[in-house]
Amino acid sequence: MDVGIQKTIVFLFFIFIGIVLKVKFKSKEEITGIKKIILNLALPATIFIALLGVKVELHLLLLPLLALGLNLILFFAMPFILPLMGIGKGTSDYRTARLLVPSLAPGLSSFPFILEFLGDQYLAKAAMSDLGNKVFVLFFLYLVAMNWHYGLQSSEKRKGGTKLKPLIKAMVSEPVNVFIGAALVLLAFGVSMDSLPFFLSETLEKLSLIMTPLVLLFIGLAVKIKRKQFIQIFSLLCTRAGLVLLISGTFVTLAGIEAPKEILLTMAFGLSACSFWPYAHIAAVDSLEMDQKPHKRTFNSDFGVAILALSFPLSTILILATLNSGTLFANPLMIFMVSGVLLAVGFSIPWLSGVHKKKWSAQKLMDREIQAATAEKAA
Repeated sequence: MDVGIQKTIVFLFFIFIGIVLKVKFKSKEEITGIKKIILNLALPATIFIALLGVKVELHLLLLPLLALGLNLILFFAMPFILPLMGIGKGTSDYRTARLLVPSLAPGLSSFPFILEFLGDQYLAKAAMSDLGNKVFVLFFLYLVAMNWHYGLQSSEKRKGGTKLKPLIKAMVSEPVNVFIGAALVLLAFGVSMDSLPFFLSETLEKLSLIMTPLVLLFIGLAVKIKRKQFIQIFSLLCTRAGLVLLISGTFVTLAGIEAPKEILLTMAFGLSACSFWPYAHIAAVDSLEMDQKPHKRTFNSDFGVAILALSFPLSTILILATLNSGTLFANPLMIFMVSGVLLAVGFSIPWLSGVHKKKWSAQKLMDREIQAATAEKAA
C-alpha cells in the first residue's frame, strides 16, 4: 500500500480513537483541558519550529503570494456562498465557516501525498507556498476574529484607540502570538533551531510531536455533527473544492503551465483540508465570551470542529484522486469539468434537501429572542 495512504489511515485512526474515547470523557471540562494543552503548548511550539525552519528561496517568492491570493479569494467569496448553504449572515455559524473554510492545512493533508507522488522538489515548492497561507491563518484571520469579537460584544461604539487597546492586549497575552513574535525576532538575527541550546530545541520538538495526535484526538472527542450540519458542511466543502479547482484551472490557463506535475501540485495544494489554526483563534475568542449565551457568541466552536472533522477525509479523497490521475489534468478543460461537477454537487444538495430554507439571519434570531422574552414577561 502507498505510504501516503497509510499515513492518511493513521490520521483517520486517531480521529476514530477520539470518537471511541468519548465514553471515558464524561464532562466538557475534560475535553477543554486537551484543547488548552494544544493551544498553550503544542501549537505554539509547532509554529515556533515552523517559523525558525523557514528557508526563503528568492526564485520561489512568487509561490507564497499565489497561496495568499487563493486564501483571500476564498475568504471574500464566502459571503456569497454561505447563505446558499443555509448559513445565514450575521450568525455564529456564518462567522465560524468564513474563518475556517478559506484556510489550508497542507502539512497534514497534502504534503505526504505530494512527497510520495511528485517528489522532494515539489514538496519544497509546496512548503514555500505554505508561507503565504501561514501569514493568512496566523495573522490576517486572527485580526479578523478579534475584530469581529469586539465589534459584536461592544455595547456601545468604541473609538479607534479604545478598540485597539484590548486587541493588542489579547494578542500579547496569547502564547501562540508570544512564540510567533519570539520566532520572528530570532529569524531577524539569523537564529535557527540548530542555533538554540539543546535542552530548549529538544523541549520544543517534543512538544511539537504531540501536536498532530492531540489535534486529531480532540476532533474525535469534540465532534458532534447533526444531519442538517452534515449536509451544510459537505455541500460547503464540495463548493470550496470546486472553487479551488476553478481558480487553479484559470491560473494554469493564464500562466500557460503545461508540465503535468506543476498542474498537479497546484491542484493538490489548493485542495488541502481546513487548518486547525483558525480554530485556535475561535477558541481564544470563546475564552473571552464565557459569560455570553451561545447564540450571542461570535463563533460556534462545535460547528468549527465539525468542519475540521469532515474536511480532512474529503480533502484526502480529492487529493489522492487528483495525484493518481496521471496526465488527465494536463488539459485545463478537465480541471474546469471536475470543478463544474463539484460546484453542481455543492450547490444542489442544500436545495434538494431543503436546508437552504431553514437558515436564520442575525435579525431573525434577535426577533426570536425578543418574542421569547415578551412571552416570558406576559406569563
